[in-house]
Amino acid sequence: MAKLEQTLTEMLTPAVEALGFELLGIEFVRAGKHSTLRVYIDHPDGINVDHCADVSHQISAVLDVEDPISTEYNLEVSSPGMDRPLFKEAHYAQVIGEVVSVRLRMPMDNRRNFKGKVTSCENGTLSLEVDGEAFQLAIANIEKGNLVPSFD
Repeated sequence: MAKLEQTLTEMLTPAVEALGFELLGIEFVRAGKHSTLRVYIDHPDGINVDHCADVSHQISAVLDVEDPISTEYNLEVSSPGMDRPLFKEAHYAQVIGEVVSVRLRMPMDNRRNFKGKVTSCENGTLSLEVDGEAFQLAIANIEKGNLVPSFD
């Protein structure tokens, strides 16, 4: 996780949890004046637009006081959706047996993108089966990971 995302996660988690939600993760997409701070929240009963609005107001207040981002940005608060983003080792451990898509920061075997079934996740290592071949990926080297929706 990038330093800014880590700082924001630590800063905003208490505010999100105070409202009864889980902060799944944060993405900051830099694009000049059109940068986006995307905050993913979850709850066992699901997320609706009112939940997103409540969390948005709460974390906007924290961001206004702390001012951790020096550039202009748009704030988006979202449910994880069907293609749930995976940020932490625990998130990958929850989807063992499911198909995920990951992009690495640094290439492994001359490739950065992997899509396969999670066979295990422990001790900082994600094990994937991709087209019958096993890969061991360091969680710390994963830039972006998502669950691939299944429509069975």
